[in-house]
Amino acid sequence: MRTTFDQLLEAGCHFGHLKRKWNPAMAPYIYMERNGIHIIDLNKTVIKIDEAAEALKNIVKSGRKVLFVSTKKQGQEIVAQKAQEVGMPFVTERWMGGMLTNFPTIRKAVKKMSNIDKMMNEGTFDNISKRERLQITRQREKLEKNLGSISDLTRLPSALFVVDVMKEHIAVAEANRLGIPVFGIVDTNSNPNNVDFVIPANDDATKSIEVILDAVCGAIKEGLEERKVEKADEEAAAAQVESENSEKAEKPREGGRRQRVRRSSEKKEAEKVAEAAVEEKKEVAEEQTPAADPAQEEKAE
Repeated sequence: MRTTFDQLLEAGCHFGHLKRKWNPAMAPYIYMERNGIHIIDLNKTVIKIDEAAEALKNIVKSGRKVLFVSTKKQGQEIVAQKAQEVGMPFVTERWMGGMLTNFPTIRKAVKKMSNIDKMMNEGTFDNISKRERLQITRQREKLEKNLGSISDLTRLPSALFVVDVMKEHIAVAEANRLGIPVFGIVDTNSNPNNVDFVIPANDDATKSIEVILDAVCGAIKEGLEERKVEKADEEAAAAQVESENSEKAEKPREGGRRQRVRRSSEKKEAEKVAEAAVEEKKEVAEEQTPAADPAQEEKAE
């Protein structure tokens, strides 16, 4: 179990929104209403966290990436911290429209940022005016703010983890359009139908977001460690096969000589058997030939 009922209760994961703001699709995850506020069923939350964590573990174990998204103030810092700990890309400033559906253009912007860095390192800035330097520097800062956290994302992510699917509805819609599975913390005012792995919980409290991310990122760490072990085993097996092949290659002549001697002895034995069969056939033919009659021989003379 990745987390417990008591941990979620202590973090305030059970607090939903006001009853008048609820989404009827969240009814299966609501335990009761208290003072006009919906209370989330944490028993179901525990189960959903385990399911999501196991799925994310399998994704990263196969060498794929998970993109974390949280542009709301309560989740920005904690999402950035947890994503960096597991080496995953994240978006916490602003979701730029088309970040997934128009990914090649986003990659061009990231490449532009690296080209500016190259200009700075090579000293090309010294040959342009102060105004142009200021403009390029500002452009670099803007790109870094919006895209710096996904600069290592060279291809589309294999999954999206979203805090507050209602606020990040554009990101969820783009992922749905491309068939990318969505993992999301879903509050009582949100629609869970567009989320593949629903985690019903309070998405407005930092502690609630943190305890769920701890469980999820813990599973991702396990997946990354298992991947390292598997790669090490594969490399060891490949090295063993290579050493065996080299040992075989060192003695090709000896093996070939033995094979030729064996073939030669087999050939000689076959020749002996064939000669014996021919001799036996001759003897049988001589025995079956009738003897000549002496009276007939005299008459012929």
